[in-house]
Amino acid sequence: MNETQGTPPSPRPDARHVVVVGGGMVAQRFVEALRARDDAGAWRVTVFAEEPRKPYDRVGLTRYFEVRDAEELTLGDPALWDDPLVDLHRDCAVASIDRAARTVTDRLGRVHAYDELVLATGSSAAMPPIDGNDLPGVFVYRTIDDVAALRGWVEAKREAGRVETRGGVVERPVRGAVVGGGLLGLEAAGALKALGAQATVIQFGTHLMDVQIDLGGGHALKRLINDKGISVRTDTATKAIRPHRRTGHVGRMDFADGGRLDVDVVVMATGVRPRDELARAAGLEIGERGGAVVDLSCRTADEHVWAIGEVACIEGRCLGLVAPGNTMAEVVADRLLGGEATFPGADTATKLKLSGVDVASFGDAHGRTEKSVEIVWADPLRGIYSKLVMADDARTLLGGVFVGDAGPYASLRPMLGAELPGDPSAFLLPEGAGGAPTLELPDDANVCSCNNVSAGTIRGAVNGSFEGHECTDVAGVKACTRAGTTCGACLPLVTKLTKTELAKAGVEVSNALCEHFELSRAQLFDAVRVADLHTFSEIIARFGRVPDGASDAGRGCDICKPTVGSILASLGNGHILAGEQATLQDTNDHMLANMQKDGTYSVVPRMPGGEVTPEGLIVVGQVAKDFGLYTKITGGQRIDMFGARVEQLPEIWRRLVDAGFESGHAYGKSLRTVKSCVGSTWCRYGVQDSVGMAVELELRYRGLRSPHKLKLGVSGCARECAEARGKDVGVIATDQGWNVYVGGNGGQTPKHAQLLAENLTSAELLRTIDRFLMLYIRTADRLQRTAPWVEEYEGGLDAIRQVVVEDSLGIGADLDAAMAKHVEGYEDEWKAVLEDPEKLARFGSFVNAPTRPDPALAYVPERGQKRPATAEEVASGSADPELVSTLTSPVLVAGPTLEVRA
Repeated sequence: MNETQGTPPSPRPDARHVVVVGGGMVAQRFVEALRARDDAGAWRVTVFAEEPRKPYDRVGLTRYFEVRDAEELTLGDPALWDDPLVDLHRDCAVASIDRAARTVTDRLGRVHAYDELVLATGSSAAMPPIDGNDLPGVFVYRTIDDVAALRGWVEAKREAGRVETRGGVVERPVRGAVVGGGLLGLEAAGALKALGAQATVIQFGTHLMDVQIDLGGGHALKRLINDKGISVRTDTATKAIRPHRRTGHVGRMDFADGGRLDVDVVVMATGVRPRDELARAAGLEIGERGGAVVDLSCRTADEHVWAIGEVACIEGRCLGLVAPGNTMAEVVADRLLGGEATFPGADTATKLKLSGVDVASFGDAHGRTEKSVEIVWADPLRGIYSKLVMADDARTLLGGVFVGDAGPYASLRPMLGAELPGDPSAFLLPEGAGGAPTLELPDDANVCSCNNVSAGTIRGAVNGSFEGHECTDVAGVKACTRAGTTCGACLPLVTKLTKTELAKAGVEVSNALCEHFELSRAQLFDAVRVADLHTFSEIIARFGRVPDGASDAGRGCDICKPTVGSILASLGNGHILAGEQATLQDTNDHMLANMQKDGTYSVVPRMPGGEVTPEGLIVVGQVAKDFGLYTKITGGQRIDMFGARVEQLPEIWRRLVDAGFESGHAYGKSLRTVKSCVGSTWCRYGVQDSVGMAVELELRYRGLRSPHKLKLGVSGCARECAEARGKDVGVIATDQGWNVYVGGNGGQTPKHAQLLAENLTSAELLRTIDRFLMLYIRTADRLQRTAPWVEEYEGGLDAIRQVVVEDSLGIGADLDAAMAKHVEGYEDEWKAVLEDPEKLARFGSFVNAPTRPDPALAYVPERGQKRPATAEEVASGSADPELVSTLTSPVLVAGPTLEVRA
């Protein structure tokens, strides 16, 4: 990596040098844009970052409370900083600029020459001139270090507030306040709540987010914020912050109206100020309210100095949003490469990132345009307020405000300045009430404001204008245009545009399951459920279609048969090997075991939460020894035994079932494991019984068939030893209960799970997970993991939260009943096989010699066990016949019994 401590790059001798002062989001975008376009290597780039880390996502700063790992917020492709033409200096601010000599001096006193200089120093948190603003316990909310310091303070205060009494430990709540009710202030208040502190928002103006939304929207937002357990005081000016008389730390806030508030921590979120001190010292022109003055090319009065992002004063103002900063970065990159790009104007659309609070605004949200018309729809009972601002022709869209339900935001924001078809009020009515017309976005409509991606760019990507990229699905479009990769608010619209354009281009965008079913998996699931069908024959006769060239719908295919088998299993249709269902299963389900590379199978008994008694370990060990099986402890906290032949499976499982074990479903598209840390049972850091919860979850969801495999995790504290956020459903304990995260996956495209709900009781947690899993099972595509399902679900995680937590569709009771039916009807699949001679007859190596071992099996020793021999080892005769013979020896040893905890 080309950083201060590394080896300097060796670019071509005639490459020009651009120095970037600042290492934030906009600086990263500039470097990325320049290197993506500069194929000839005409420029080498040196970046001076004040912070000791790579550029990170400041928009998602609040996520640091969840992930607690700064690397999780790192922006872009890490390979950018390995580019030999890019040199990143971390923790190395620029101290001065010499414009005449065209040099900068860093904090270590080293002088660096430049051909062009780009100022990307951003802004700093404003600190209002309030008496006591420098007391210990007063924080700003701007950088990762700010957030880490705030977290440490609150956690220390919580620990200090714990008092042991005869009745147990009593904890005095940490009292927090946030000065400022804008976007950042509300996110900071949400962060305080997430840390277990009380939170009160102090807003000087008449309502929250007064820059972005109007008074009506502000009243609706206040109700939503109050529902989150956050207090709000509007029209309130903070006069002073007083110290606690004993500690000298923050103790009280005094207000101008004579009121006061006892506090333990105060967060200042009253805005930002451009970091223009270097520009001032260098003699550059400064705007009336700060910032280096630039023209529409983002160039200052000095032809070799540019300014981008929040430090740039463009058209008389500094813009505190990432979207216009990214646009400026693209403009300067284009200019340095000989282009003539200019700043097109600022997209000031904003969307609040606070769990469970949906707020968005765009354009002239306050209706300040002369003769403008406002259309308002409000539902106070549901906490919804929507407004469109139209021109005097009542057709041209000028702006909008959405509080409580920002669903229309993604589709309407790109239509800013365009005429809406039909009655504008139809776009504000609840789904199903108004019938809003379909919007056909013009090519110049900005779909992704964070990355300045237009509808035309997305259409061009689908139609092949991005050479070298496969843009035939949403993932491909995201990769080649960057649309939807920053805040994600535009993703539903990106998905819709992609599918529409594929259809126009003649690419069939079909949701059909296969040639035998025109229905998608989700549609087929509902059809089978409603029609109450129980066999593949009934289903294909009722809903199948005749493929081209065929006389009838036939007997299905390798796609629809396992899918229907999974649907029937999800609906509780009995044992998967019973009757006709046996013919529908994939190889692994067909043998209730995972086939390995040599044709043998693995045996995986369930160990809920990774918990197993010594007696149980003895049984597993004895079985593995008697059958010559290779054993391994898995990442799912259980023991896999490899090398079992098909005819041995029943006898192995008879021993295990008799000892109290049951199938671990390692072979199924179903629940695999619920990983757990030790939790409060043993660990001194644990705040809840994570093992007990993991066992309860695993016993509840065992055998639950789904579109793909499911993995869960439960951590007993925020240290996250169970890696729950890498699971389809992750549960992390808090002092108040449980936080639940969803949509985490490993694999080729790993995803961190996102917060669905927080501080739930155990009963609320079970209900939430029940509904999430059942909604996923009913609506996901074939073989779709939860991560892409959450991403592609209409409205994303917010919409899923509304269905699961708020029961917005009124199907909560139905989902609850479906899960209750599963729990009640659970049967161990291997126990049922052992009790049924017809099913047992399936497990034979050869039809005419069912107990004869496969002679092709060969093994070699490795680390005290055996593994399958390679073709070369078999040919050379190095495979050990003694190891093969252990597989054919009779099994006579009986093991001890085990009582598995229910």
